[in-house]
Amino acid sequence: MSVGVEFFYDLSSPWTRLAFHNFRSASEGHDVAVTWRPFLVGGVFNAVNQSIYESRANPDNPKFRLSFVWLKEWARLAGLRMNFPSEFHPVKSVNAMRLCCALEERPEDLLRFSEAAFEAYFGDARNIDDLEVLEDIANACGLDGAALRAASGSDAVKARLRTNTEEAIARGAYGSPTIFVDGAFMYFGNDQLPLVMQRIAMLEAEEG
Repeated sequence: MSVGVEFFYDLSSPWTRLAFHNFRSASEGHDVAVTWRPFLVGGVFNAVNQSIYESRANPDNPKFRLSFVWLKEWARLAGLRMNFPSEFHPVKSVNAMRLCCALEERPEDLLRFSEAAFEAYFGDARNIDDLEVLEDIANACGLDGAALRAASGSDAVKARLRTNTEEAIARGAYGSPTIFVDGAFMYFGNDQLPLVMQRIAMLEAEEG
């Protein structure tokens, strides 16, 4: 039986960009069933982690300054472009995450669009708050950008994004990415991926 993994993510997070890529690489060869869960990390911060705004307000904080150095080293290690922060940082992600929610029931399309949007923001430094840019990203990866943009504005999709965000908060999330393994074991961030993979291996061994 496959090990279930839920990956809650927001396209605006650079550490999520790394984890999104690195988890997919690390999980190759493992029997995992991944559910990609778009949510709004700003909603999570507002609810349970407002200290994040305090840290951003003091750019001279050594940890804050060094985090961008480490971020680019992690990106180099993963073989990813990381042109960050860009002129659009911090970007509002609600439009982008609504497009993701419009694709949530089409996981292969969601995965393709998310990867393209990550690359557009962190590789090409494009503004993923701009609906024209998002439509163009969707078209470029073989989706119907205009239809997806229209769907993203529906009440059902807006409600889905709220529901995903509220669920993540209720389950203990405080940032992006938040990863649940087997429904119960929660992990956060790119640096905890070894723990995610250890848990998956333990569960696989139990099943075997």
